[in-house]
Amino acid sequence: MVAKINANSCAGCGSCIGECPANAVSFNDDDISFVIEDKCNDCGSCLDICAHGAITIVQSTKKLM
Repeated sequence: MVAKINANSCAGCGSCIGECPANAVSFNDDDISFVIEDKCNDCGSCLDICAHGAITIVQSTKKLM
């Protein structure tokens, strides 16, 4: 499981970036947050801090080895 940010709902405030203990959230070129799946530890900190409801926890898309 990993966090996923809905770009249409993200306000670009950056609260999730500062809250993530794994440094798994960053801005893209449009100043919209996105999650780096390989770093996300599914702690939910970003989910709890997002005032816009733009973050959900979803099944990871990365393949298991």
